[in-house]
Amino acid sequence: MFFSIETSGDIPIYEQIVRQVKLAVADGVLSGGQMLPSVRQMAADLAINSNTIARAYQELQNDRVLEPLRGRGMVVRRDALARCTKARNTLVADGVRRALADAIAGGMTADELRELFEAELVKQAKQEKVTSPLRAGDESCD
Repeated sequence: MFFSIETSGDIPIYEQIVRQVKLAVADGVLSGGQMLPSVRQMAADLAINSNTIARAYQELQNDRVLEPLRGRGMVVRRDALARCTKARNTLVADGVRRALADAIAGGMTADELRELFEAELVKQAKQEKVTSPLRAGDESCD
């Protein structure tokens, strides 16, 4: 799994990891029973402090997304999909609310917003078709 960490952003690094794991589960990139890298391995891969990874993993455990396998590491819970999908939907809704509030405060009309939204949705759909890798559970060409 590939993580993209923004060290100079407003969102703490551990929270970025939590969000990305939840999004990966919701998207099917990570599935129930799948192992995550150890704290040490993830810290080395991302070049960040292992305490940051441990904090993210602890929060994911508290949110019932991950569970420890004694002596083996952390694994995605088999029942995590619904919680992660809900978390993803909440994150997206919050982002849309913030964007709409900014746009309306900036003087955009509802028609301008609809036009912008529709155009961006078409653009994103086209881009997804071009760049989308096979996801976990998708059929492969063997």
